[in-house]
Order: sequence, then structure tokens, then C-alpha cells
Amino acid sequence: MPSTRESGILTLAAIRRGKGETQYLFNEKQRVLTLAAGGKADRETARLLREAHRRKLPVKAQIDTREGVIRRAGSLSEKELEEFRRNRIVVEKPERAQRLNVSALDPTIFNIEQHHRWVRCFRQCKRIIPNYKKAKKIFDFCAKQTCSLGGPFQVSPCIPFQYVIDGCYARAHKMRWIITQKYHYCCEKVFSFAIPWPDTLAVQANKWGGCCVFWWYHVAPLVRVRLGRWAVLLMVIDPGMFDKPVLLTTWLAAQENKTCSANAKVTQYSIQPGSAYAPNGGPNSYITDPNYTQTDATLLSYQNLVTC
Repeated sequence: MPSTRESGILTLAAIRRGKGETQYLFNEKQRVLTLAAGGKADRETARLLREAHRRKLPVKAQIDTREGVIRRAGSLSEKELEEFRRNRIVVEKPERAQRLNVSALDPTIFNIEQHHRWVRCFRQCKRIIPNYKKAKKIFDFCAKQTCSLGGPFQVSPCIPFQYVIDGCYARAHKMRWIITQKYHYCCEKVFSFAIPWPDTLAVQANKWGGCCVFWWYHVAPLVRVRLGRWAVLLMVIDPGMFDKPVLLTTWLAAQENKTCSANAKVTQYSIQPGSAYAPNGGPNSYITDPNYTQTDATLLSYQNLVTC
């Protein structure tokens, strides 16, 4: 098994304290993380993370994504901090997140584009997918780029759909590139969140062994698909979870798997322009990755990992 330890510069979205456990939510990691068990060194790491969160400062962290633990964390030098701030690009005028009760959604209404007419980014692109057959063709092309097939691939790097523990932000951004650059259709993003303690997104990874996976947020490409003459459906392209494009309500409901956790709950969702890469402190601000630098680095890091 390849190492699942990784190092990088991360920013804290929230610190959650519950029954005997403190959870750390990083913008750049969908996985919920805790501190590795230890003594004085881990107490110092906890102090540093609290201070970084209070002052909205990035940290250099070594984490184990599979185990869901932070091994160590440190501060950035002034030069590193200056470079980090210079390279961090925030999405201008993002859409507002919406609270919801997934079990109460009416799929005959919620999945129709007109129901979301307040979403400004829908007005920025009108070249929507003409029918479900074309949407399925796009889905199948994306799915065939999974690193688990061993290649050859038509995009580089391959997309590690077989590792759904983390990396949704990179997978979604690479698929956005495919949808907009290869097929030339509109592509937005949909983010789901479970922020208040003890809520969590919980998914059973049936495609990759059946284990349960937990996140504090998830993101995938959102496409608009014409149905007949008048209706336009909102569908999600997520080969890490499904074998075909699915309606937005189906995608949201799959993240509330009560078999995996009694606390499985999507508390908010947010439709954003396709340029949105990852949260920037929560559901109402986002960073982007216009040159796909972070995207490709993450895909390469996860290409040999597996979920279960």
C-alpha cells in the first residue's frame, strides 16, 4: 500500500469540539481530521492550530488522509506567507449557500433549473447539454480516465476516482476542464456541507469495496441537461460515487447514508461557477485554481491510492 501521508500548506475552515474529540476542518481537505494521539508535541500542535484559525493564517501540516489524522503542523515564514497570499486567488462574487432538508426535497421541482433561477452563474453560460445521451457520453469519458484502469488515458494526469476518501475538489476541477474544453458545454460546481457538530457527510463507497467514507464537504461538476422542449434538469457528474449522471437530489441523498452514521446530514449546499475549486473558510467563499496546478498535483498524489 502506498503511503497516505502528505505534506502541504493548509488553511483552517473550522475547529469543532464534541464528545471527547476535537475535529479540524481544512478548506483544502474534504476529510475530517483529528490530531494523532500523543503528548506535549500534540498539545503544542493543537495550540498552533487554534492560533492559526483565530488569525486566519495558513499552516504547514503533515497529515495522513486515510487515517484522518494530523501528524504535525508548523507556521510559515514571512516569505512563505507572502508567496501564499500572492498565489491564492478567491472567486469574485460567489453564490450564497442554501440550507436544506434533503428528505423534504421534491425531486420534480428541485431538479429543475427554473427552481434555482436566483443562481447568477447559470446566466453566464447558455451552452447546456442537449440531452441525457450526451450527458452519459461525457460521464463515460470522465469515468474512463480513472487511474484504477491503468491507462492509456486521454487526459493527464489520470483521475483517481478509486480514492474517494479525499480529493473531490481536484477530480471535479479536472472534469470541469473536460466538460468545458473537450465538449464545450457549461459546467458549474455543486458543493455540499455538513458543518455543525456532530453532522457529517457519510457515503458508502459501493464502487470501491463498500466501506463508509466521511467528509465535511463534497464537490462535483453540475451540468444542465435539456429534457424535451422546455425543461432543463440539474445533473451531477460524479464517477467516484455513481455509474451514470444523477439528479441533484440523488447526489445529495447519497451523502446521508444512515447505515454509515446516524449523524449523516447535508446541512447546506451551494451552486458555484465552475471556477470554484475549494472552500475558503466555509460555504460562502471559494478559491480557484485557474492553471490547474493544485488540481494536477493532487491527482498525481492520489493516483495509486484506494478507498477500501
